Amino acid sequence: MRKLPFIIFLAFITVSLALLKPSPHGKDFKISCDVCHSPKGWEIDKNLYSFDHNTTQLPLEGQHTEVNCKLCHPTLIFSDANTACVNCHTDMHNQTVGPDCARCHTAKSWIVENITEIHQRSRFPLIGPHLTADCSQCHISESMLQFDPLGVECIDCHQEDYISATQPNHVLGGYSTNCTDCHLMNSTSWTDANFVHTFFPLTGGHDNVNCEQCHTSGDYTNISNECVSCHQDDYNSTSNPNHISIDFPLSCDDCHSTNPGWKPAQFKAHDSMFPIYSGKHNQEWDNCTDCHSNLGDYSSFSCTDCHAHNQQEMNNEHDGIGGYLFDSEFCYSCHPTGSADAGFDHNTTLFALTGAHTTTDCKSCHTNGYPGTSTVCSDCHTSNYNQSANPNHAAAGNENTCETCHTTDPGWKPASFQIHDNYYPLTGGHTTVANDCSGCHNGDYNSTPNSCDGCHISNYNQTSNPDHTSTGIAVTCNDCHSTEPGWTPAVFPIHDNIYSFIGAHSSIANDCAACHNGNYNNTSNSCDRCYISNYNQSSNPNHSNTGISVTCNDCHTTDPGWTPASFPTHGNYYPLTGSHATIADNCTACHNGDYTNTVNTCEACHISNYSQTSNPNHNAIGISTSCSDCHTPDPGWKPASFNIHNNYYSLEGAHLVIANNCTDCHNGEYNNTPNTCEGCHLSDYNQTNNPQHASAQFPTDCETCHGQNLWVPSTFNHDGQYFPIYSGMHNGQWTACFECHTNSGNYSVFTCIN
Repeated sequence: MRKLPFIIFLAFITVSLALLKPSPHGKDFKISCDVCHSPKGWEIDKNLYSFDHNTTQLPLEGQHTEVNCKLCHPTLIFSDANTACVNCHTDMHNQTVGPDCARCHTAKSWIVENITEIHQRSRFPLIGPHLTADCSQCHISESMLQFDPLGVECIDCHQEDYISATQPNHVLGGYSTNCTDCHLMNSTSWTDANFVHTFFPLTGGHDNVNCEQCHTSGDYTNISNECVSCHQDDYNSTSNPNHISIDFPLSCDDCHSTNPGWKPAQFKAHDSMFPIYSGKHNQEWDNCTDCHSNLGDYSSFSCTDCHAHNQQEMNNEHDGIGGYLFDSEFCYSCHPTGSADAGFDHNTTLFALTGAHTTTDCKSCHTNGYPGTSTVCSDCHTSNYNQSANPNHAAAGNENTCETCHTTDPGWKPASFQIHDNYYPLTGGHTTVANDCSGCHNGDYNSTPNSCDGCHISNYNQTSNPDHTSTGIAVTCNDCHSTEPGWTPAVFPIHDNIYSFIGAHSSIANDCAACHNGNYNNTSNSCDRCYISNYNQSSNPNHSNTGISVTCNDCHTTDPGWTPASFPTHGNYYPLTGSHATIADNCTACHNGDYTNTVNTCEACHISNYSQTSNPNHNAIGISTSCSDCHTPDPGWKPASFNIHNNYYSLEGAHLVIANNCTDCHNGEYNNTPNTCEGCHLSDYNQTNNPQHASAQFPTDCETCHGQNLWVPSTFNHDGQYFPIYSGMHNGQWTACFECHTNSGNYSVFTCIN
């Protein structure tokens, strides 16, 4: 009976303590527990759960209705929960589109079904080709989920298109980087429909013209705005009237507008040819056909169609006027202003009528009317020029300036040829035949040769001194001769082909007789033929006795005085090698001017070097004066050998190996080098410790034990000085020293008991 009150008390205490414990949902949490929990436990009882989440700042929609509460409320303190998407959801876009996920996504799904609509609300609405472009073309990133902010200017994406554009080259042309200045954003190509052509208004026939029709070179920056730059072919092909023959100006807009078909057109420059907008003819006509009845040829015109002249009266009125004809063109020739002024005097013009021209009908020259008739002979007489056969003017390249050679006399004669020198200069002996054309041409002006041999081959063949043919002299006479009479004076510039004029010979180059004596056929070209007396008389050296060749140019040049001279055969007498080679060109160094008695032994030149030598002193030790026994001719007397070394110290064994390395023993001192072993090997003696020679007081005469080949094998008078090991009972009973001398550092220590 006593247990029940205790249990009730315990329950009371438990409930009281529970009520005193802070709520896990925070101290300010005021929602009743039974909204979510039942007395069964703290787990949410779904049958009782009645909390309306839609009353919060984040109503539960879509996927949020199925999410476990703890995913958003991990601390159970509901007031700590944040309603911003990024607080629960990782920003997959890496802060490139802002924290408001709801701008693009709904609670139903992460899939965005209205991307285009969203993009239209951005700072770059999608229109034209941008509407169908792949997002990754603009939003380049490692992931399609990252949309870094981009520039909204065309050039931000189309820099490469701008740079690579060639028609036109945007960079060279300095074009605007604002693409929309010329291009339409809603176009699928780079059409230039938006381009403003203000610097050259496209009106009339220019409207809707394809750009390439004018910008043919592909360079859109360097194009002329002159009409003729595009319409030269139209100008050239126009025949009604023929613009070229009339010499119309190239400025099309003088007469034409930009209307298609070049019409209507006016010709204000007509007054410069014939006054129709001024003077007596002003307003006396309506159409061009009033005067130009031939629509195919505006160069033809009629005066008599308008002016009802009585031909007989005109004939009477013009009686005595040379060249008069009752013809419209002749009317114009005398009345170029359309007035009835006095008749026309041809001699007051730039072309006075003389010779055959005085009897020529006007129309023969003024075939295309009177204005602009040329005064140049060739403009009328080109056919005469082309048909000329003797000489053929065109083939010969004669100038078509007729007046250069002809007068206006009939038959083109007499004629001169003042430009004869352009084809062949008439100088010297030719001047005497300058007026005797037939002397050279024989009536044939087309085939006359202009080479000397063409006229003078007989002179060439008959020449005997020298015989030009046998000598092989060229038939081009002007190589040696001028045009002076008698073929003299003459030069022989190809003399060097036969014998060169250099040195002393150059001084007699113009004195041919000095060598030829008037005979140019048999002159020798070898030195001794002219200089054998010089060879025989030479005494230093005596060329004959020495047996020097008679071919002077072996040693001598053509310089005066036979000097300088070389002696390339010096090696036949004494080879110049080593140091001697450096004085090969300094002959006096050895010969002293006497080339006959120069000795060829070393001591003859070098006895002073021998006597002054002190290391070693050649005199003192009796070295031979024959330098070549030890020395070569190389500079500094080095390298040198000493083949008689054994006379002083025999080089055998290991010494023979270093026979060529003198410094190993001599150290540069050849006078006081010791010839005893210890003199060189005392350090070897002192450093030897197996056995230790110094402490054992071995003799310093190395040869006592050692040979000259190697230090081992060696002998040692062990029996006579210390203990018999090579004789007696120990002979042959041991192999190595250490069998008795166990202390290799001290051979005075030994053992017998081992």
